[in-house]
Amino acid sequence: MRARQEYVEMARKWLVSAIPHLTRDNTRLDVGNTSAQYPADIAGIEGFARLLWILSPLLSGGEASDYRETFIRGIRHGCDPKHPDYWGNLVDNDQRCVEMAAFGVALALPNTGLWNELTADEQGNLERWLRQSAEIQIPDNNWHFFPVLVQVGLKCVGRHYDMMVIDKHLNAIESFWLGNGWYSDGAGKPRDYYISSGFHFYSLLYSHFMQDADPERCLRYRHRARQFAKDYIYYFTSDGNAIPFGRSLTYRFVQVAFWSAVVWTGLDVFTLPIVKGVILRHLDWWLAQPFIDPEGLFSLGYTYPNLVMTEDYNSPCSPWWACKALLILALPEQSAFWQAESAPLPEPEPIHPIKEAGQFVVHDDENRHAWMLMSGQYDRNNFVNFDAKYGKFAYSSHFGFTLERGLYGINHAACDSMLMFSEQDNYWRGRRECEAVEMTDTLIRSRWLPWSDVAVTTWLIPFQQGHIRIHRVETARTLECVEGGFALNRHQLIDTKTAQHGVTLRAISGVCQITDLLAGRQPEVVTTPPNSNILYASPGEIPCLRSTLTPGTHWLVCAINATSLLWLPPPVAMAFDCENQALTLGAKTLEIL
Repeated sequence: MRARQEYVEMARKWLVSAIPHLTRDNTRLDVGNTSAQYPADIAGIEGFARLLWILSPLLSGGEASDYRETFIRGIRHGCDPKHPDYWGNLVDNDQRCVEMAAFGVALALPNTGLWNELTADEQGNLERWLRQSAEIQIPDNNWHFFPVLVQVGLKCVGRHYDMMVIDKHLNAIESFWLGNGWYSDGAGKPRDYYISSGFHFYSLLYSHFMQDADPERCLRYRHRARQFAKDYIYYFTSDGNAIPFGRSLTYRFVQVAFWSAVVWTGLDVFTLPIVKGVILRHLDWWLAQPFIDPEGLFSLGYTYPNLVMTEDYNSPCSPWWACKALLILALPEQSAFWQAESAPLPEPEPIHPIKEAGQFVVHDDENRHAWMLMSGQYDRNNFVNFDAKYGKFAYSSHFGFTLERGLYGINHAACDSMLMFSEQDNYWRGRRECEAVEMTDTLIRSRWLPWSDVAVTTWLIPFQQGHIRIHRVETARTLECVEGGFALNRHQLIDTKTAQHGVTLRAISGVCQITDLLAGRQPEVVTTPPNSNILYASPGEIPCLRSTLTPGTHWLVCAINATSLLWLPPPVAMAFDCENQALTLGAKTLEIL
């Protein structure tokens, strides 16, 4: 792990690489030719604002004052309605409202100088531009925090702040509260990284800056963040990476922004050495990934440049939202955080249930591999590749997941950690929306309908080396059926072993095995196109089971064993009794619901 100054130099280097791409009197960032659902002009404003997530903590921590004037010039002109490069007037659901949060935090953080360097007229222009956030309609989700953070920033520089605006938006957020530290990102919406990097990150900042004006709510937010932290730490491994799933993964190390807010606001949850270890291992893991282009700019993608996984709202400027995690740089070298010795993760429960999120998180291989079983995440907004990002049975920190590349052919259908069906025409459907979900201490049950006359009930059962999937398929039509385990990097493959009832793939990166517990399906390996996996650009190899289902009711049962090691642990005895609907797992017998 690096010392503070090394992370400071890293952040300064990212700023230095981006600054030459500021255009139009420094009011926009122009770094690429791809597009988002909003115009390029607004994307340029987004880019300017997201660089403030680097600049503001650096300035607050006594660094990077030599870059302040560059951004002051952009603010001076961008907020001036008489200037040709004015950032403009907002309309409903405007992306510029999102970016105003960075200005709110920049004003709130101490000693940035971004407010004091402006003249009185320029301060007035900035204030008027920001106050538009209180006047527009916004999506009913994490966006409610953006007008709030504007009001917080105005309060911190001594301007009038409107508690009616704050109450309106924070009261709306209460309807998303699920209990035990968890929100959904809107009523009935997913529980993903927006809960950590959005809801709790922003509410912790609010609790710090507003405790004199809104003490009761601030205490409530801090209590909720403590609850959340005890689940969220399971998303991270001892190697530093987190489990990739859900949308907006191009924001990369924003996954650790919550922990940076924990440290900066002094939230008492885990010890400071433990939290420091989580943050720095995560940043160091990302610094080893090839996501920065030769010019030093952040690319669209996850571990490597990859437009396949991006969202409609990802412009070339979007990835710098990752830098919300750099809040720790606002802490000086002498702070307790930077003086502490990093510590390992606390000893985890091997299998950790999170009922509010519909997830089990399992840790293995000395905490180097974490995977999640999940059901019930859905959003009618139909985000790009939603099925792959939310609908799979399992997500792994080590093996990642595969994105769909086409409608035709099982190799394009992203069948890893999925059960997929075809009407014998090579067009494939898997789980998307769950009609019903129930979670107990030992399993997750979901019911889903790939067609109106095909009903699938799925039980996901975790165990230490992997998980078991049980499916009851009730179909009125003849279907081909393919079920996949985790995908392995084909260019790192060492060997493939096909047995009568399953397939084992071994690669430099680890091992994955799928085993049919009812001995009715044929093993095969599916090869995916390059640039499909979230973690690596090479083609993937997915161990699979295939069968043909005639009209009627069928039981499908398999075990997935996966490890980051080069060998699998000794197998656990497993069997399923279809008649009694009972699973034998080692010395235990489990009756499914």
